[in-house]
Amino acid sequence: MSDYDRIASAMTYLVDRATDQPSLEEIAAHVHLSPYHFQRVFCQWAGTTPKRFLQVLTLERGKVLLENAHSLLDVSHELGLSGSSRLHDHFVQLEAVTPGEYKSRGKQVQIEYGVHTTPLGPMFVAVTQRGVCRAEFMDFNSMEDLLESLHNAWPLSSIRESVSSTRHVVDASFGSNTATKHGPLSIHVKGTNFQIAVWRALLKIPPGAVASYGQVATALGAPQSARAVGNAVGANPVALLIPCHRVIQQSGALGGYRWGPAKKLMVQTWERMRDEPVAL
Repeated sequence: MSDYDRIASAMTYLVDRATDQPSLEEIAAHVHLSPYHFQRVFCQWAGTTPKRFLQVLTLERGKVLLENAHSLLDVSHELGLSGSSRLHDHFVQLEAVTPGEYKSRGKQVQIEYGVHTTPLGPMFVAVTQRGVCRAEFMDFNSMEDLLESLHNAWPLSSIRESVSSTRHVVDASFGSNTATKHGPLSIHVKGTNFQIAVWRALLKIPPGAVASYGQVATALGAPQSARAVGNAVGANPVALLIPCHRVIQQSGALGGYRWGPAKKLMVQTWERMRDEPVAL
């Protein structure tokens, strides 16, 4: 088992057993490492300590975040006030597929894809000439399934593997210093007008913050459409860059996630911890 696999397993273990508050020794034993070695490897991969990661995984976290959340109607200006943290959101431009592109079913569109190792697990990324069209964690889907889904969405497109063409997306998502060389990221997605509106609203939720489905619906001027918002959030084809992991239930419960509730909590915790200094 590689160090990457061990830390992915450890993060899942922490998510599943947060209420038990496992000790460093217990977590290290789970991945067959000494506590000292595990601590150092975890910090290297996760960007924070196991103890700090666990501290964020509390049952009441969602409620506290919602109580302290700003209205989505008021947060747009905050995207330019990132302080010491690097907000990737204001480097993201969402472009919807045009009616002509939709009708052509991807004809003359070249799609390149690659699979990349990330602190949160293997990620499948696909890009068109206009931007990122797919980003998915590979917890529940094989490569064959992912390629079939991509082909079904763009049936007449040309699809080929090119890890070098998709690496900058992962670099930007996970804060690599090389990411800025490629300029702002564009997202090129298919969706209904309502889905596109929801996905644009999600880009206004600051990193480390959350909003409820109802708050998103209200921000769209359709306060009774929380369930429809949930469906649109669930249909998001681009993990992380369109931050559907930042939407939770009004009660503070996690709510659904395309890649599973454990992954959702893992992503939320990693994002909240990413700008904190690491103490070994």
